[in-house]
Amino acid sequence: MKRELNITVNGEPRNLFIEPGTLLVQVLRDHLGLKGTKQACDSSACACCSVILDGKVVKSCSVLAVQADGTTLHPIQQAFIDNWAFQCGFCTSGQIMAAKALLDENPSPTREEIQMAMDGHICRCTGYNMINEAIQDAAQRLQSQSKLHSQKWLKAAKSGKGA
Repeated sequence: MKRELNITVNGEPRNLFIEPGTLLVQVLRDHLGLKGTKQACDSSACACCSVILDGKVVKSCSVLAVQADGTTLHPIQQAFIDNWAFQCGFCTSGQIMAAKALLDENPSPTREEIQMAMDGHICRCTGYNMINEAIQDAAQRLQSQSKLHSQKWLKAAKSGKGA
């Protein structure tokens, strides 16, 4: 019997019906057509399938999709798509994880700081300009998101209704 799944991926709410044993990686790749998440080892050992789920890095090959019901994936992924910071996708998950770590530590990095943080991540397809631009774009998206959240909190606090 299929079960309803509500999930936000790259800022876009998605609603679909899946079998209860469906893995999150299968939903992303097969049901939603998002091929950036890779499935390589089928044993949760390689981390090629890593995604950010409610702020935590998870291996999507070891998470049932129903466990992700009502959750949100991270906007850094969308910045990579919008800035063409991927080609074959082999290195993309590692690049995104490194970008997330950088932006958690430094929400407004310079181009040089981005280049230093991404040192050692090899991409043979795109060159690095688009990856750097995607990270700068992601930083702006996250700052906008943070400002919006702060404005909502401030408005709620002023109204006396809490955040």
